[in-house]
Amino acid sequence: MILWFGKKKKKEELQQAGHDMPAPELSAEELAAKEAAEKAEAERKAAEQAEIERKVAEANRAWEERQKREHEEAEAQSKQLEAEARRAEEARETARRAAEAARIRAEADENARLEAEQAEAEAQRLEAEAERARAAEAERQAARLKAENELKILEERRRAEAAREAARLKEEERQAAIARGEPDPYAEIRDPGFFGKLSGGLSKSSTKLGSSLTGVFNKRRLDDEALEDLEDLLITSDLGAKVAAKVTASLARSRFEKDVTDDEIRFALAEEIEAIMKPREKIVDFADGPRPRVVLFVGVNGSGKTTTIGKIASKLKEQGAKALLVAGDTFRAAAIEQLTVWGDRAGIPVLSKPTGADAAGLVYEAIEKAKAEDLDLVLVDTAGRLQNKAELMSELAKIVRVTRKLDPEAPHDVILVLDATVGQNALSQVEAFRHTAEVSGIVMTKLDGTAKGGVLVAIAEAHDLPIHFVGVGEKAEDLQPFSANAYARALVGLGETV
Repeated sequence: MILWFGKKKKKEELQQAGHDMPAPELSAEELAAKEAAEKAEAERKAAEQAEIERKVAEANRAWEERQKREHEEAEAQSKQLEAEARRAEEARETARRAAEAARIRAEADENARLEAEQAEAEAQRLEAEAERARAAEAERQAARLKAENELKILEERRRAEAAREAARLKEEERQAAIARGEPDPYAEIRDPGFFGKLSGGLSKSSTKLGSSLTGVFNKRRLDDEALEDLEDLLITSDLGAKVAAKVTASLARSRFEKDVTDDEIRFALAEEIEAIMKPREKIVDFADGPRPRVVLFVGVNGSGKTTTIGKIASKLKEQGAKALLVAGDTFRAAAIEQLTVWGDRAGIPVLSKPTGADAAGLVYEAIEKAKAEDLDLVLVDTAGRLQNKAELMSELAKIVRVTRKLDPEAPHDVILVLDATVGQNALSQVEAFRHTAEVSGIVMTKLDGTAKGGVLVAIAEAHDLPIHFVGVGEKAEDLQPFSANAYARALVGLGETV
């Protein structure tokens, strides 16, 4: 029988017996060896512990370094992530702002489109209102023009009636004067010889007008087109746009849409021209007014002032007037000589000074001389001057001022001498001299041989100035008092009125 438990018990007993045995005593050597062994064991254990501690310290350092490195890497990665996040945020903000700006622009574009549509609608509304206003204004203007035209027609009728009445009274005065045995003041105008000269002098003007009429009117209906052609014709004949429009308007009122002939147009033109010029027909009587009567003759260079003065002086001398001629053109020696020739021819004294003398002083001296010698007239020839030369026009104004120092009403006449050959430029001459020298009357010279005689009609329409004389030649008898009837008929190529 195997006693397994008994063996165990036996073993325990043996082990217990060994513990109970006393330890053997050791020798000094053994004790020293034992101590050395124990010391070596302690040193070994201390070395092992030191090695362990060293390895633990190295491990700790390595762990710390790894932790630090990992921390630094984590910190760098964190910063990188933060930067990337910041950039992403900035990009997101930029995108947001761009989107907002795009939205605003879109809204602005939409608002602009709406505003543009509203502005367009408003502009169309205003244009419609403006068109209605223009239409209303056109209607008002048409009504005003119609009223003005009606008033003009009435005024023209009144003027024509007044002219006829004035002519009738003049004729009665003439007949009464003739009955009293006085000379006929219109005898020169009625002289058939003078009308012949006037017609001959205006032959170029009448031929120009007459040939054009023949080409335009020959049993033609006087419609709008014919009236327009006639107006253009009258303008090119130097009657001026205003006179042409007035004449054609008058013809339209009486003959519109009627068949007319050349002669009918000529007679109608003569009537209209005479109606315009009749109020300007005035025979000047140099015997009227104060003594001495101071008469200035003004005009541009070459207009015929000196010759006109000589012709008038000759006629005055024949009628017994005592006159003094004044050579006020001190700039041209030829003018002084020419006036002296006319004075010698008529037996009238001429007062002059050397070339370059003060013209105003000469006129002053002449008026004093005329007063001292009890003369009737002082006829002053002034220097020719262009109407656009301010210094020369100022000198003319100075002559006027000087004459008024001796007589506040002087000069009693300022007669502007115009050259018919200059055409429409004569209108600007009238305007300039009228304001500078207070022109009181007109003389038109050189009507003989010019195609521009119609300008006198334009002057008569534009300026309320008497036309005293017209000249058709070089002789004294070729300067005659102006007759509206004779001039109008000669201008259009008609014969003398009966």
